[in-house]
Amino acid sequence: MAILTRAIILCCVAVLPWGGLVPLMSGDKPIGAAWADDDDDDDDDGEDDGEDDVRPAPARLAGDDDDDDDPAPRLNPAPVVTGRAPAAVAPVAPRPAAPLPTQAANEIVALNLTQPDLDALVDQGFEVIEERSLPEFDVTARRLRMPQSLSLVEARAIVRALPSGEDADFNHYYRSEQAIEPEVALENPLDASAAAMLQCEGLHCAAFAQIGWPLVPSRDAVCGETVVIGMIDTGLNPEHETFRGARIDVRRLSDTALDPSRAVHGTAVAAILIGDPASRSPGLLPHAELLAVDVFHRVAADERADVFVLVDAMAQLADAQVLIINMSLAGPENTVLEAMVNRLIVERGIVIVAAAGNEGPAAEPVYPAAYQGVIAVTAVDQSDGVYRRAGRGPHVDLAAPGVEVWTAASVSGARAKTGPSFATPFVTAAAALILQENPALSPAEVAAMLAASARDLGDPGRDEVYGDGLVSVAGFCAGVAMP
Repeated sequence: MAILTRAIILCCVAVLPWGGLVPLMSGDKPIGAAWADDDDDDDDDGEDDGEDDVRPAPARLAGDDDDDDDPAPRLNPAPVVTGRAPAAVAPVAPRPAAPLPTQAANEIVALNLTQPDLDALVDQGFEVIEERSLPEFDVTARRLRMPQSLSLVEARAIVRALPSGEDADFNHYYRSEQAIEPEVALENPLDASAAAMLQCEGLHCAAFAQIGWPLVPSRDAVCGETVVIGMIDTGLNPEHETFRGARIDVRRLSDTALDPSRAVHGTAVAAILIGDPASRSPGLLPHAELLAVDVFHRVAADERADVFVLVDAMAQLADAQVLIINMSLAGPENTVLEAMVNRLIVERGIVIVAAAGNEGPAAEPVYPAAYQGVIAVTAVDQSDGVYRRAGRGPHVDLAAPGVEVWTAASVSGARAKTGPSFATPFVTAAAALILQENPALSPAEVAAMLAASARDLGDPGRDEVYGDGLVSVAGFCAGVAMP
């Protein structure tokens, strides 16, 4: 029996020279190990290799974004084991990853404290960390460090009790709505007749055809009066070939002392909007003007934006007279953010389109998508099925292609991307088409037109999965001459 037991142990482990144990390998993976597939398309350094990659997931290692397969991990050769085998070591369960922080520690944000109210807070031990003037709304946003003797909840209550501090809140964090999904081989699912009708070739054609998007032959094809689109996201790579000839302005608002955001997410979203028709990642509105604001920064592997910088970006876009803002990001409910959203929609008539969330169908609503007046977008695949991790609820307004959407990588070339982040610009582009023909429409009128033209999915009528249905541009921009 002892000999049999020894044989079982030795068949599953190799003994290292210092007496430790390692599992034997099956191919290039340890037996029993779980290797996650990653659709983020980032290397550990946060950059794409920039080349088209449509190989099935098994050909690539987790977290690897290179086109060349890495070799299998190497092990030191195990010595010949003689005599008594060491006792088996019980496997240690991996420590769960710590949850990402939801807000900055010890900070309160207020939009427009009067000087007497601010002086009263300073007398109580509050300290002004930073302030930014938002002249478009005649307000000043402030980050306050609270006294160490207070909890965050207590500090917020003190500020909110002041006549000018009722909108104060925590300095919440917001993150991009990109999903983590296995990579799969992509094929163009259009049949020959559909492709001929669209005169479209490429992996982007499926999403275009799904919503009836007209093929735009060049950056010169314009329908009506061109509108300026605002985008709040990570940084982007303006040198990417898909932005050649584009009218694009990129601003960074995050603290320059912090690690800058990567160009992965913002590049992909911007390319869906204004990518060059002649590139491998054609955009929906290549003629449009895009004002892109980078509000993100990095803390280790966490890429995030705080509400203090986010409201500054929104105010700057309002000052630039944009008519529509794409926000492929999400986070907690926040009264400062809500106040700025209301100012943009009600006072400035700006259409806001935001991602509806990717934390799963049972998750709580995310913001700004769930605020009244914001157009919340969920993601569907090429068969009109809802993305499995998409958020649900009465706040969901429209669905759009958002699973394996073909768009630009950060350096060059293109990638398939998944998540509500990449569905959102399809609705933004559709709203822009409406505004190009009639820029005087209100946000509510634009939303109503989008809802009326949507193709119903799921249960009849509006529902909490698809909202009013799949965005459709049939009949929009009929004046564009197509080849």
